[in-house]
Amino acid sequence: MHSRLFASAICAVGFLTATYASAAPGNRNAQPVPGVGVSPFSNFLAIFTAVPRTTVSFPGTHKPGTIIVNTGERRLYFVLGNGQALKYGIGVGREGFTWSGVTAVTAKREWPDWTPPDEMLKRRPDLPRHMAGGPDNPLGARAVYLGESMYRIHGSNEPHTIGTATTSGCIRLTNDDVIDLYDRVKIGATVIVQR
Repeated sequence: MHSRLFASAICAVGFLTATYASAAPGNRNAQPVPGVGVSPFSNFLAIFTAVPRTTVSFPGTHKPGTIIVNTGERRLYFVLGNGQALKYGIGVGREGFTWSGVTAVTAKREWPDWTPPDEMLKRRPDLPRHMAGGPDNPLGARAVYLGESMYRIHGSNEPHTIGTATTSGCIRLTNDDVIDLYDRVKIGATVIVQR
């Protein structure tokens, strides 16, 4: 029994390594492929920590298209209307980097570039000053910009961090989930972030 489990794990890691090795880094216009630009180890961990996107009952008076972020629950709800919402697993700000409030979607970007803010560079001087969008970029496949703030709802090349509190305040989804959300959300949509 244990040898079968071990063999299955080795096969899974081999498959994930092959998927990672076949990625085409730097091709910003390529259609995202699940697993591309993600380390095999992160993908392997995500097997055990995955939070599936689901349609759930969501009573209330929020307008369809509204995004509700519940940081304590580590879930994002995209209101569909008729008492339903799509529920996504998210990564949230670690202690000292949480926030709440009401804002709006002001921009959307596919394979966004990333320029770490000065505050982040002070904490992490090893970070690049700028990073072009692509599979290795920490913003992932899509980004939804929130108001005038530096915060975004974005993808991740570290899917095992979904469900954790590890960000500097941004809301992180898997690349598959952020692509789905990106295609649904409109500029001007209300975003409500709750602790």
